Amino acid sequence: MKFGKVDHPEHIDFTIPPDHPDTEVVLSKTKTGSKAKVYVGCAKWNRQDLKNFYPRGTKDELGYYSTQFNSIELNATFYRIFPADTYEKWRDKTPEGFKFFPKMTNEVSHLRRMNEKALEAVDRYLAVTPLLGDKLGTIFLQMHNNFGPKNWDRVVRFVEYWPKEFPLAMEFRHTDWFNDEKVAKELYHLVEENNIANILVDTAGRRDLMHMRLTNNEAFVRYVGANHPSDYPRLDDWIERLSSWISMGLENIHFFVHQNLEVESPLLSAYFIEQLNSKLGFELHIPKTTLPPQKGLFD
Repeated sequence: MKFGKVDHPEHIDFTIPPDHPDTEVVLSKTKTGSKAKVYVGCAKWNRQDLKNFYPRGTKDELGYYSTQFNSIELNATFYRIFPADTYEKWRDKTPEGFKFFPKMTNEVSHLRRMNEKALEAVDRYLAVTPLLGDKLGTIFLQMHNNFGPKNWDRVVRFVEYWPKEFPLAMEFRHTDWFNDEKVAKELYHLVEENNIANILVDTAGRRDLMHMRLTNNEAFVRYVGANHPSDYPRLDDWIERLSSWISMGLENIHFFVHQNLEVESPLLSAYFIEQLNSKLGFELHIPKTTLPPQKGLFD
């Protein structure tokens, strides 16, 4: 993921901002008392991107990936809606408990920009995506950088149209969604009332997207490493924040690791899962990598 890439990440203040005041309120209203569930994954499973991960001779990349991670942020569905049997094959070749978190087709978000025609694409997308069955996690929609609040009516129409039986998360990238207090309040109210997760993006060049405002009982985090030694302490900071949210009642953590160059995403993920297990008491499988965490590019 090149979004938010900077040439000198050492100059960036990666401090996670304080919680939005309403985050604790949301969690107190939505908690059920259940133990938090955590899904951690990469953005893709192909061998060309995920270096230092697949053992030599691996032929079935998704099959192996799903033995190491419990989820995938499925970015492939952003570029095309696949045939029905593809979703069935993905479902059947992954183990029980594995989850796909598919990205909404770009026809909705970028090409049609949520106009009325975009709703037809939503229907086509949802005609096949549910074939993932119990492997289907939260579907997420990422808007274009230049999709601003002037398009408010389109957002409202989309949210009202969306079938509520499918969990949804939304990512807004235009600065004005968060910098304008009135706009932000209306946006948060809309997605909160419709049980939609407000995606958090942690990337070097767009710290303005760190709004730290949860709108339901789901922390959907897209973490973008900078291929820099600072990537690991940033993950440590997320462990602390997630611990705080869990104490407030957070029960659903969906955390996906990207990099500007994806080569070390499995290593960062393995490190993050180790910290989740040791510091927060989870028992997630730690992915095997051909190099240990904190090695590789930074040697």
